[in-house]
Amino acid sequence: MKKRIKVKINEEYRSAEHKAARYFHSLQNQLTDKSYVSRLTNDFQTWKISHIHSPSILTYFSRKKRKPVVKGYRTYIEWLNYVGKLDDYLNRSISYLYMRDLGKALSSQSTQERINEVVKNMKNHLLKKDAEEGNFSVSSIYKLAKKEAVEHTMIWVLERLKQVTSHIPAGMSVEHAQRKILKILAGVLMHELEERRELELSNQERQTRLEKAIKLGFYYGLTYPLIDDLLDAKILSLEEEIQYSNLIRHTLETGEVPDLGKWSGKNEELIQFIHKELKEAFEYMKKQHDNQTWELFLNQSYIFFHSQEVDRKKELTNSTYSNEELYIPVILKSSASRQIVRSLMNAPEDEGYDQRTFYYGIYNQLADDLADMFDDQKDGAVTPYTYYLTYYQTRKDLINPFEMYWTVISYLIHDVYHSDSKTQEVILDRAINGLKRLREKLGEQKYSDLMGILTKGFPTFNRLLQQMVAKADDVDFFDKLLRDHMIATLKENRREQTEFSEMIQSIRSPIEKMLPITENTMLEKDIVTEAANYSLAGDGKRLRPIITWFIGVKELELDDAQIVPLLRSVEYMHTASLIFDDLPTQDNAVMRRGRPTLHEVYNAATAELTGLFLTQKAIEEQASLQDFAGSIVLKLIQYTTKATADMCKGQVMDLESRRKQLSLQELNTLCFYKTGIGFEAALLMPAILAGVSEEVKDQLKKYAYHAGIAFQIKDDLLDAEGSKEILGKEAGMDKDNDTSTFVTVLGLEGAKKEMWEHYCKSLEIVDSLPKKTNFLKCLVDYIVNRNR
Repeated sequence: MKKRIKVKINEEYRSAEHKAARYFHSLQNQLTDKSYVSRLTNDFQTWKISHIHSPSILTYFSRKKRKPVVKGYRTYIEWLNYVGKLDDYLNRSISYLYMRDLGKALSSQSTQERINEVVKNMKNHLLKKDAEEGNFSVSSIYKLAKKEAVEHTMIWVLERLKQVTSHIPAGMSVEHAQRKILKILAGVLMHELEERRELELSNQERQTRLEKAIKLGFYYGLTYPLIDDLLDAKILSLEEEIQYSNLIRHTLETGEVPDLGKWSGKNEELIQFIHKELKEAFEYMKKQHDNQTWELFLNQSYIFFHSQEVDRKKELTNSTYSNEELYIPVILKSSASRQIVRSLMNAPEDEGYDQRTFYYGIYNQLADDLADMFDDQKDGAVTPYTYYLTYYQTRKDLINPFEMYWTVISYLIHDVYHSDSKTQEVILDRAINGLKRLREKLGEQKYSDLMGILTKGFPTFNRLLQQMVAKADDVDFFDKLLRDHMIATLKENRREQTEFSEMIQSIRSPIEKMLPITENTMLEKDIVTEAANYSLAGDGKRLRPIITWFIGVKELELDDAQIVPLLRSVEYMHTASLIFDDLPTQDNAVMRRGRPTLHEVYNAATAELTGLFLTQKAIEEQASLQDFAGSIVLKLIQYTTKATADMCKGQVMDLESRRKQLSLQELNTLCFYKTGIGFEAALLMPAILAGVSEEVKDQLKKYAYHAGIAFQIKDDLLDAEGSKEILGKEAGMDKDNDTSTFVTVLGLEGAKKEMWEHYCKSLEIVDSLPKKTNFLKCLVDYIVNRNR
């Protein structure tokens, strides 16, 4: 069986290579006789009627508004609608996706009807008053999945995405990896949504198919960062690259993932992780196929991988590559990358689709290579563009890739899509938009210099092109806007998370230094203070005083020196609650913060008194806030004592719930009193000192409620799934104590869903605050993504 698959795969590759060679020579003939120039010149004469307009006073004043804003693009969408351009904008965007990703012919009446339907639905969604403010986020993905009843699967994706991206090595872009995985997943979903339109399905069948498509999209998406990007990044040694490539090749040639065996190289840990992830992905995908469709998937995957390998082994210093060697692998890999998705989905055979995607692929690849040529050149990658820029002065036989690009466009419009006017419109829109974006990326001078090199052989046609680039309007695309928005958002999120982590570390150290309590020298042995300092010295997160510091100093502009007693107070209260929580009469914990609990080191009575001592020290610290009015400090103490009393009630609720099955509402109430009040106090105490409005305090309370429950659910999940080494305490204690938790009440999947519900509600409250803060957003991100 394995031998038969290997033989078949190599036969399929040779057949695809012959087909690509025939296509290349057809293009070469049209390029040589310059027939593309006359055809496209005529096309542009028709095209420019809709895209080049005489200037008017209205266009003068509105021109600046026409440039889309990447972050929060709703205003641009509303402007397009106001001036009557939104329908055309969405129509060309959706038409392009149907042609590129779904392989549809735009001349088809049924395709046009479907596009119009999608445009109408998308327009209604974008213009809804309660629509998201054009922001790509985890919460928006979760909410979208929830509408389709596949939120559990999307939670799985988000968790796996976090796990995979945490292993992306230095030298590779995490944002790029995230975007590629999500892009592939979206492409697979597009195929699924389109295929199921023709089927009569029950709600359960729709949900099951959608869940399968999401998992397939994620698993296939992994191959881009973990295979293609990794091999391109030059992170592996040459020996490791050979081992890894052979591993992938063996898998595709035999249909089975081999054991990793002994790995030679410094990246053994990385490869072990990748091998585990890809093996799981491969086996899941294999289960969705019968032998025939699985062989089709392996064939397309092998064509893509092998043609990538052929290109990857090329060296820019080698001046002898022929035009066939440069372009045929491009045709193969670009067509196979589209056809893999359809074979992955087990979609029915469609000869028209296969033909269109085969011819279309090189157009997309040459457009991408044009946009990335200087980055590729810097990396030493061989593409038709980098090779031409390197050798065009000495190799007169080399085909100009920019000329090939326009030849492909002409071939697609007239030979593949039979001069269809809609196809002509969309492809030319996209091409001119690509040049506009390139000019903006490079700057006028560098763009002009590049065009001088790439268009030297066809100056007349170039003048027409540059006229279109300079004057044409209405050629932008929604998918490009979404792409730019996604990249910008992912980079911004990563920057914010990095700054948040760095800020926590920078504040944590000075907070820890201010916590120790001076022992009473009048006593021969001050055991209570010694015990308190033991508990305070544990490896705690110090999350609550950090929250208090940030809200007080950064958001409410309190003096950091003036609120030092408040920071001590917050941590003393929290540490006291942990001491009580660990007692033998309560959780009977033996480890806390990576060390034996206080009652294990001393005794239960000392632990009880130490907890009481710390609550009183907290009030003492608050009473020493001398830089604030006495009435405000009194209000603060009043709030603190009530909060402490309520936390005691929460602990009693916890004790009484043992061996009882709580309802979700009872669990939420218990959680708020045990955990949420601590978060609320950290937020409210600096707000009380700063004298903020009751309205803002109410919003902070709501945020603390949802963030606190999310925190507790995460704790419950870590207790069920975590390890002692990472947690710093024993895992599985809730089960040992027969404690009702979100996991015992809802199950693992239900608890995760409930956590994400509270995560989303927390972010909604953050958005409603009068003063925007990234800190509260990053805080709840940290809460749900932490591992201890």
